[in-house]
Amino acid sequence: MTIHFAIVGCRHSHIGMFINEMLALGHRCVGLYDPDDTSLAEQLAAKHGLPLMKDRDAFLDPALQVQVIGSASINCDKMELVEWAERHGIHVMFDKPAVTDREQLSRLEAVIRRGRIQVGMLLTERFRPAVYTLQQAIAAGQLGRLVSVSMRKPHRLNPASRADWFFEKRRNGGVIVDLLIHDFDLLLWLTGQQAVSVQAVMTKNELPEYPDFWDAASAQVIMNEGLIAQLYADWHTPDKSWTWGDCRVFVNGTEGFAELRLTGDPLVSDREELLLAVNDRDPLHLAELAEPPCSLTEDFLRRIEGQPAVLTHEHILAASALTIDADEGAVLVNRFGVPEA
Repeated sequence: MTIHFAIVGCRHSHIGMFINEMLALGHRCVGLYDPDDTSLAEQLAAKHGLPLMKDRDAFLDPALQVQVIGSASINCDKMELVEWAERHGIHVMFDKPAVTDREQLSRLEAVIRRGRIQVGMLLTERFRPAVYTLQQAIAAGQLGRLVSVSMRKPHRLNPASRADWFFEKRRNGGVIVDLLIHDFDLLLWLTGQQAVSVQAVMTKNELPEYPDFWDAASAQVIMNEGLIAQLYADWHTPDKSWTWGDCRVFVNGTEGFAELRLTGDPLVSDREELLLAVNDRDPLHLAELAEPPCSLTEDFLRRIEGQPAVLTHEHILAASALTIDADEGAVLVNRFGVPEA
């Protein structure tokens, strides 16, 4: 069955991935709409030959038969959109994050508990071959009992290319909410454990003209089976770096060690890699990567059809709640010594 879908909010190029995957699956995009900044919407419309709409209510036209909305809206506006979609029985796929504070988290939980629509989030890491291969190795016991997980996710900022809302914590959510949502989701998925405590720090090292923009964050998490995790993200990848961010994931277990190089290695290749060292195989080796059984978009559509899914509502809520916990309790270290907004 062909699904008719539309895009409401084009503030990040991540939404292009959702459009591409939906079109590749044979579904039809009926148009795009952004209430303020149409630059990316115009690019995507020209690329795919799609119409630009003047308002989102245009997608309620029965003739269009819109069943799914994809959105990369300003982060703080997403919950209002999902509530609008729920009123009209339209499923929603969001770019991350879906919520920016606890009040929005409660609203998301209420939508999910009512069960009228499916809500998805572009938590793409689960659907990368290297990450999927690591999860399968852990599930098979190759690393033994997990001891620790460490994730390092630097990002390139390019401030001149960012809209003003990006630097406002109320609208964007901040470095923990915007970036570490991926890592909290991966931590829960890879370990199969629950977090019992989280302590975080956010630091400000640049851009004093944006007083509540925090550019680096770290979190330490203790899981219910004793595993400890350290998560780190920042906006300090140099402009001339070979990649937007040299992202790494390290997992230690009683029987082995794994390292994910999610953007490859500049001295070897630019493809994602998984290095494994386990007691029953010597020496350290590159794992043969396995393709996930489906794409993120296919997984979301399976949920709509009532089939089992890799990324569920409960996973989205759990990762979002842990992210909000970390953000709310974060210690703030301001190198400029000015009060936070």
